[in-house]
Amino acid sequence: MSEKRSGCGCNHIKGVCCDVKNCMYHDGETYCTAKEITVGPSYAADGKDTACATFKPHDQYNG
Repeated sequence: MSEKRSGCGCNHIKGVCCDVKNCMYHDGETYCTAKEITVGPSYAADGKDTACATFKPHDQYNG
């Protein structure tokens, strides 16, 4: 399900784009490199209620 991106040396989840540059799984462009993602919460009524539960802050953004 993941595919190798040329240039970054990392795998990304095919079809999953990400703009969250301060996440440790962001590849520096527009892709998620996590092995899998979890999106929630289960009570979401529309897209505004959802979030990526796999998000982990990138070290450079942690103080």
